[in-house]
Amino acid sequence: MHFLLVGPGALGCLLSAIVTKGLAVTGDRLTLLDHNAGRAEYLTGQGIVYQHSDSCRTIPVTATSDPHDIAPVDVVLLCVKSYDVIASLTFCRPLLSATTLVVFLQNGISHLSMRNHLGKASAAFGTTTEGATLHGRGHVRHAGSGATYLGFLHAADDRGALLLEKTHALLAAGGLQVHCTDKILARMWAKLFINVGINALTAILTCKNGELLTLPGIDERMRIAIDEAMRIAKAEGIDIIDDPYLATRTVCSKTAENVSSMLQDVRNRRRTEIEAINGAVIAKGLHYGIKTPENSRLYHQVQEIEARYLTP
Repeated sequence: MHFLLVGPGALGCLLSAIVTKGLAVTGDRLTLLDHNAGRAEYLTGQGIVYQHSDSCRTIPVTATSDPHDIAPVDVVLLCVKSYDVIASLTFCRPLLSATTLVVFLQNGISHLSMRNHLGKASAAFGTTTEGATLHGRGHVRHAGSGATYLGFLHAADDRGALLLEKTHALLAAGGLQVHCTDKILARMWAKLFINVGINALTAILTCKNGELLTLPGIDERMRIAIDEAMRIAKAEGIDIIDDPYLATRTVCSKTAENVSSMLQDVRNRRRTEIEAINGAVIAKGLHYGIKTPENSRLYHQVQEIEARYLTP
């Protein structure tokens, strides 16, 4: 099988390293697609540096910036930011066919409706609490282990189900703790709760995940933001798994040295995914008439930070 990974950011580089390890077991093939031609050339020449604890190793990869250079693919692992999904699917369109499965791996929930941009390809969704920090072009630090879930929002045909099972097998062979589930929407909301409780706060406070557990007054802000998101989820009819607040604290502990994706974006003066996370909670709150003052506060604080470097 031919796997295509789109978007070699922190998560993309981490999954590339994991998938490459799994290839030795499954015999499959991986190609990276990057809109940035210079970076694609660099990754092909230099590989991905995978750092875990105190050890580093270089993983050889094949990357390109031209989808027309790529042989037909079976599975697309879409690792771009939530706000880049539509543009990335348009970029990948020459590779998407009725026999292709696209696995969405974005934060938040704004990408749930974007399967309409797939053409005839099928859609699956994934969510992970693995910690990944990008230290430079193609250099990723595996900053904390978590759990990864894959699944369909609706019943899949036999080929789609088989492709997702093959994806599961490849990631598991690479050492990832990964599960296929028929409750992927609940799992995505479970990850949203964690993002709501961690990402904006770390970006505002410029701290690592673990520091949220020790900074005065932050625990209460985390709890309130998550409680607001839980009220929205209940209005949506979402099954709430375990205790979202305790799950968020557990992720903070397990990924204590991780720099959240939102703080990485702020430090690199990039647009954040605040719209897909806290912004999505606010929007659904307006729809249901549920007030979300803490999420609104977090949202506006991150917007103010972005404005300092994104405003022309």
